[in-house]
Amino acid sequence: IIITNSDLQRLNKLIVAYEESAESTHDSEYIDTLKIELAKAEIVDSKEMPTDVITMNSRVEIEDLGLKRLLEYTLVFPEEANSTDRKVSILAPLGTALIGYRVGDTIEFNAPAGIRRLRVVKIIYQPEAAGDVIA
Repeated sequence: IIITNSDLQRLNKLIVAYEESAESTHDSEYIDTLKIELAKAEIVDSKEMPTDVITMNSRVEIEDLGLKRLLEYTLVFPEEANSTDRKVSILAPLGTALIGYRVGDTIEFNAPAGIRRLRVVKIIYQPEAAGDVIA
């Protein structure tokens, strides 16, 4: 996977905050999964991020290969998550699965309902490509 320096810094702060909070036991599995994903990531500057990679705050279209349905999600930090607006937290199994993958990639991950397989169809919005990056 590929991730920006700024996303990595913000996600590491999130991990530390959750590990130090009372919520850490509830989300420990998701924190551990996120740490594994970040450990294997290629880190790039925001200006060098390819436009076909899912970053934080990206809006993406994915195909659920099991359901044969197209779905749209925005990958966000936990405090911004909102199922009505299809904003999925980076700490949710789906969110952790999406970060850093590219258009065309197939992703397999464990969800509460079992193993899911998704294909990244397109990036509708990526902050880095739009020039909307927070320094």
